[in-house]
Amino acid sequence: MTAHAVDTDAAGSASAVAAGALELTKVYGSGETRVTALDAVSVDFARGEFTAIMGPSGSGKSTLMHCLAGLDSASAGQVRIGDTELTDLSDKEMTALRRDRIGFVFQAFNLVPTLTALENITLPLDIAGRPPEAEWLATVLKRLGLEDRLGHRPSELSGGQQQRVACARALAGKPEIIFGDEPTGNLDSRSSGEVLSILRAAVDEFGQTVVIVTHEPAAAAYADRVIFLADGRIVDEMRDPTADTVLDRMKALEAR
Repeated sequence: MTAHAVDTDAAGSASAVAAGALELTKVYGSGETRVTALDAVSVDFARGEFTAIMGPSGSGKSTLMHCLAGLDSASAGQVRIGDTELTDLSDKEMTALRRDRIGFVFQAFNLVPTLTALENITLPLDIAGRPPEAEWLATVLKRLGLEDRLGHRPSELSGGQQQRVACARALAGKPEIIFGDEPTGNLDSRSSGEVLSILRAAVDEFGQTVVIVTHEPAAAAYADRVIFLADGRIVDEMRDPTADTVLDRMKALEAR
């Protein structure tokens, strides 16, 4: 496959930063109910790389994802997508950034039940008033094996097919970065493998940047890099992970 979501000039060097956080802190509540979900986290995510975020329950991994994606605001620190600092944006500018530069694949699929698969895939573009690029959309649909499911509504699709539609929706607008919050959490092992292979291909074949939160070592093994959180801080990092090495690291974190 030769189609690429981001051309060489736009992507820059392999070390260019697609997203990042600097001293990112997120606090919920106050007084006795105050909880520090993220404690001065600094991390960068390189363009054209697949990163998994892992950690014990309550470690702050989903909060980090939501702050990076502009779905939640920081209490302190900075978050950026490319060269854009999110804390400086108005609500209107934030909405436009999420729509035009970020793709989302979430555990619950978030498909509109009354729309067909194709209508769900193109919905963000339709809202933005941008027609999809026909060649790119055809490439995505073929890669995801959805060409014969485009007229089906979500209720007529399996869980794996629904998540593939969600992946296609995330890819259709050629976003700079794709975030996935437990994207395989509701899927069986076969469907999980299909979706993770698609996200891996988004990096290897389309030149995309992918960041997912997962609690599954087998899912993290698809990534180039795994970041481990505990108590709202990054405590470890691993390159070229395998399911076994990730599992061992998670056991050590949970035993702390």
